[in-house]
Amino acid sequence: MNIAPNTVVSCRYILTNPQGQVLDQSDAQHPFVYLHGANNIIPGLEQALEGRQVGDRIQVTIPPQDAYGLRDESLTQVVPRSMFGNADPSQVVPGAQFHAQTNSGVETIVITAVDGDQITIDGNHPLAGETLNFDVTITDIRAATSEELSHGHAHGPGGHHHHG
Repeated sequence: MNIAPNTVVSCRYILTNPQGQVLDQSDAQHPFVYLHGANNIIPGLEQALEGRQVGDRIQVTIPPQDAYGLRDESLTQVVPRSMFGNADPSQVVPGAQFHAQTNSGVETIVITAVDGDQITIDGNHPLAGETLNFDVTITDIRAATSEELSHGHAHGPGGHHHHG
């Protein structure tokens, strides 16, 4: 079976940046599983995996526009500390991430600087603007179930799990 829309793909991967730092990798015991064709993964990787088979190993470099997008400086802003309400001050530090409700749903916001009561926040994905190198080995391909297709994502072994 080849990877095509409506197949569930299991794979192992290592993600590195151009400097060779490992940014993310799948756990050896738990492959990464996704529903192909449902925009569950970045477009550049989905395109690279199309048509592949179990046992294939691909190494692909994906530019930012086919990964998490280019940085959008309009997503960086300075807000007053009062926006964080009763947050523990030790949590309001550079590098801290929190979830914010925006017009396009819940987004991860990162604090990039703290200057007294002026907090600089960045709504870009942490990997926006990055070129990403993936080393992927495909371990399994199967047809998606009708439930997976209706939900738009793969379900783990033993049924339906949503991770929040």
